[in-house]
Amino acid sequence: MTTDTPATPAKPARLGTRKSAAKSPRSRAREFALQGLYQHFVGASDVAAIDAFTRQLQGFAKADSVHYDALLHGCIELAGDLDALIVPLLDRELGQISPIERSCMWIGAYEFLKCPDVPWRVVLNECIELAKDFGGTDGHKYVNAVLNGIAPRLRPLEVEADRSALRRSKT
Repeated sequence: MTTDTPATPAKPARLGTRKSAAKSPRSRAREFALQGLYQHFVGASDVAAIDAFTRQLQGFAKADSVHYDALLHGCIELAGDLDALIVPLLDRELGQISPIERSCMWIGAYEFLKCPDVPWRVVLNECIELAKDFGGTDGHKYVNAVLNGIAPRLRPLEVEADRSALRRSKT
């Protein structure tokens, strides 16, 4: 909520949160996919109904609709495979994971699997930012831990090359 009172300073933006205008079409696609996946978990709605509703939301026209389609439909179609990647890295039952964090994990795991054009660090960062913006207080830490556990299994060469370069730069 904003005020019109000049004496009240505006609340500073949280670190890591990008202004809406600065978001890329793919980042926006991830946000809309997250909203759709949340509806899938909470309302158990039909994917076609979720898709139709989400496309009517304000700002959807600025999203990469192809990437959104891939994420929403791909995550739901590969639900069992994505959960199989996630579950071994959890410290609790899958049903105890919030729908937001689970959706972020699904998006990350899906992009690791099916979107080799997106660097693994971009996938990781985008999912952490989604969890920060929409999830619980420390949910992003959980998303980070799980996706950091999945990345080396799904993108071993890319992750190792990145980590080797980081080790070399520290010496």
